[in-house]
Amino acid sequence: MSAETVLTTTRAVRKRLDLTRPVDLAVVRDCLTIALQAPSGSNRQEWQWIVVTDAAQRAAIGDVYRRACNAYLESAVAAGKLFADDAERSAVQQRVHSSVAALADTMGQVPVLLIPCIKTGRDLPAGNQAGLWASLLPAAWSYMLAARTRGLGTAWTTLHLTYESEVAEILGLPDGVHQAALIPTAYYTGDSFKPAPRQPLDEVLHVDRW
Repeated sequence: MSAETVLTTTRAVRKRLDLTRPVDLAVVRDCLTIALQAPSGSNRQEWQWIVVTDAAQRAAIGDVYRRACNAYLESAVAAGKLFADDAERSAVQQRVHSSVAALADTMGQVPVLLIPCIKTGRDLPAGNQAGLWASLLPAAWSYMLAARTRGLGTAWTTLHLTYESEVAEILGLPDGVHQAALIPTAYYTGDSFKPAPRQPLDEVLHVDRW
């Protein structure tokens, strides 16, 4: 795949994750090795990566995610409740809503759950945290891109962070290690992916000033 193809066809895969096909840990390691080439503020490389393959731990995390996701789906900011006055965009949102609901039921069965973390050794700092998370999120996205080139589907999820401490206990995370996301990883079923509908660039582009 060309870089452009990978960047424009790495979609959130929620319904089409193959729950029965194992994912070799060596493949996950390859993707993470690529991820570690991402930028890190001051080259500190404080990232930590939890790869969950144990069935009991995956099920426990899945239970937490389902609880958080069900609350989200009932909230006013759930995907399916946005842009109700725009028929075309609302139709897309309804599909997203449906796929989020489907993942809530299957998260604990996905062969690999990846939880990218960052080590601070303390509580999260008050105020602007952009620099902190900028030292982890590009690497996590690189992992997802690398997974795409190997026929793996992923999805960026953060809903479990409502109960971050519960998941930290499941994983035995020490104090001062903070979770950023929960990324289900599995081979996907069906055909490949195409670019998603997005707002035209000129609707969101500002040159020099707002």
